[in-house]
Amino acid sequence: MTVGALFRGLKEYLTGGRLRLILLLLLLLLAAFTLYLDITIRAQFEGKRWALPARVYARPLELYPGAKLTPEQLAAELTLLRYHQVAAPEEPGSYRRAGEEFELLTRPFLFWDGNQNVLRLRVELDAGRVHKLRDHKTGAAVNLARLDPLLIGSIYPAHNEDRVLVRLKEVPQDIVNGLVAVEDRKFFSHHGVDPRGMARAAVTMLRGGAVQGGSTLTQQLVKNFYLSSDRTLRRKFTEILMALLLESHYGKEEILETYVNEIYLGQDGNRAVHGFGLASHFYFGQPLPRLTLAQSALLVALVKGPSHYDPRRFPQRALERRNLVLAELHRREFISPRQLAAARAEPLGVTTRPPSGASPYPAFLDLVHRQLRRDYDEDDLRSEGLQIFTTLDPQAQRAAEHALTRRLAELERARGMPAHTLEGSVVVTSAQHGEVQAVVGGRDTLFEGFNRALDAQRPIGSLIKPAVYLAALERPDSYTLATPLDDSRLVWKERGIKDWEPNNYDMEFHGRVALHTALANSYNVATARLGLDLGVPQVMETVQRLGVEREFPTYASSLLGTSELAPIEVAQMYQTLASGGFRSPLRAIREILTVDGKPLQRYPLAVEQAVEPAPAYLLTTALQGVVREGTGQGLRQYVAPAVGVAGKTGTTGDLRDSWFAGYTGDRLAVVWVGADDNRPVQLTGSTGALVVWGDMMAQLDPEPLALPPPETIERVWIDPKTGRRAAKDCQGAVELPFIRGSAPKENAPCATAAPVRSWFKGLFGE
Repeated sequence: MTVGALFRGLKEYLTGGRLRLILLLLLLLLAAFTLYLDITIRAQFEGKRWALPARVYARPLELYPGAKLTPEQLAAELTLLRYHQVAAPEEPGSYRRAGEEFELLTRPFLFWDGNQNVLRLRVELDAGRVHKLRDHKTGAAVNLARLDPLLIGSIYPAHNEDRVLVRLKEVPQDIVNGLVAVEDRKFFSHHGVDPRGMARAAVTMLRGGAVQGGSTLTQQLVKNFYLSSDRTLRRKFTEILMALLLESHYGKEEILETYVNEIYLGQDGNRAVHGFGLASHFYFGQPLPRLTLAQSALLVALVKGPSHYDPRRFPQRALERRNLVLAELHRREFISPRQLAAARAEPLGVTTRPPSGASPYPAFLDLVHRQLRRDYDEDDLRSEGLQIFTTLDPQAQRAAEHALTRRLAELERARGMPAHTLEGSVVVTSAQHGEVQAVVGGRDTLFEGFNRALDAQRPIGSLIKPAVYLAALERPDSYTLATPLDDSRLVWKERGIKDWEPNNYDMEFHGRVALHTALANSYNVATARLGLDLGVPQVMETVQRLGVEREFPTYASSLLGTSELAPIEVAQMYQTLASGGFRSPLRAIREILTVDGKPLQRYPLAVEQAVEPAPAYLLTTALQGVVREGTGQGLRQYVAPAVGVAGKTGTTGDLRDSWFAGYTGDRLAVVWVGADDNRPVQLTGSTGALVVWGDMMAQLDPEPLALPPPETIERVWIDPKTGRRAAKDCQGAVELPFIRGSAPKENAPCATAAPVRSWFKGLFGE
């Protein structure tokens, strides 16, 4: 068939109105497709445009007269916050230091209780505390000021996009001009498409090239917002139609604002950097409004290809592209020849190391994420742009990480172990409020995998003993700190299980010993006999009252810590003791704000009295004895005795696990040291975990633990040999606290004028 015959046949087929019908159907299909695209565009543009990550912040450092703070600590905090040390602070986020005196300009920040504007402060420190806090300009006293909190991580949407939203008025005019000069010269005059650009793209396509070029800023936005990156004729047609629709509904400023927040500008691991707001921080470490002309030009240069022109990987390539943008700005008369020359002479100026999207505190962020899941759907958590204020104390976190990594390496070298044999974890909380200040999940502090602080369930050994002694001290008619316990050989027979015969660590028996002495020296046999007399179920009930949610088996061996807990669970247990018997769930979150800065949910302090004040006080004084004269006395190398640390060592069978849990006046911490494969590490609680704990607390300068005794407590001098009342000047007499009416009634015969020691010496001013 000839071509002419083909056309004649087609003409005959289309006669009789068929052509009009086909054209009508095509128009209807186009109208339906256009309506669909219109609905799609408006739904996204008028609804929630972006899935925003949740931002997670550390606690803000509060400055007020009397606050405990050294010059080194303040300088370290400012460094973490990327404040710049300068000769004369003029910009927010800058400071000057002169010895113990600081002048600084804070950054504005929206906190959960309101907005704090830029403050120019003069901070005078003395003897480790804030001596004076004044407004540097007026000299007026300032009662309280906060530094902007450290961003410690983000919880990203499923596609791992990250952005910092900015308003168009916050975007430097140089960026707007650069986009117009390089990407879309007729942006403010066209209606979504550039016919000349389209013509150039069509010519390229007809010549056999890929569909490319001719895209306006509006078309680029459509492609990023709605379409794939496939270069096909169908996608190009859809892009053009959507661009026309977008411009018919929305103004140029709104389209441009959306563009500067959406455009892809780089990659940080698996995090995609979108928008000029985040790119400014990612490449230059500063907010978008503070960029120079040269820096703005570099960001515009990256629009063409963030990977190809990556200024950290390909600096020369990026420099050439930046200078091209500057040249276009000059050619379009947006900048003067002088500005062009000055900007071209500037280096790229990108930071050597970009602020990573990965958290420097993954173990703590893991805890935050778990607590958030109780109250939020995962989709909302990853898309609503929440601002999450946590309890993390960067100073405590830094001290915990440093102590763990350094001491584990030292322990390995001292014992001839292969490197990285030992592992460990640390949990630090505020002693009174249960706020988690630090979490270290392992010696590789940046590892985002297995979190030993939360998930490593290990036998706790002697850490359970305080629960045994607390259960006894809650029965003042039967037990006091002076009650003699039997530390002789024990064989426990129970139907259906093997006979149980506990031994002391030193493989000796010590006869009759005072209750406080048995705890201080961690005597297993005396503790086991005491627990059996009390009843194992009653002791396990005490463990649960202290905050352990899981149920322990009621075997006799459970009295010596054969059951397993994670360090965070041990911290919950000891938190109740540190707070004087008041149980409060450990919390890592203080407040949550919406993306608009509105309070969304509060995490108030929830407190419940689990132990009466008097027995809690007795147990704390006994745990102070553990550190003063028992298994924990090695702490004196790190922390002054006057601090009065209350603590307990823990060692498990075959020396597989080393534990120490202790608290001061302001902090509680739990440390575990062991091996992931459960091999014996030949470390006791006092030779392993205690060393890490002590090193950490030495860096933190803890507050003394000096509990005021409840009204029902009296102090009585006791003869340790007989457990009876003694005169103050009796040889070896010790002064012990008792619940009123429970002290021994009988007097002990003793010699006078002999050395005397008080159990409380150095703790209460004696």
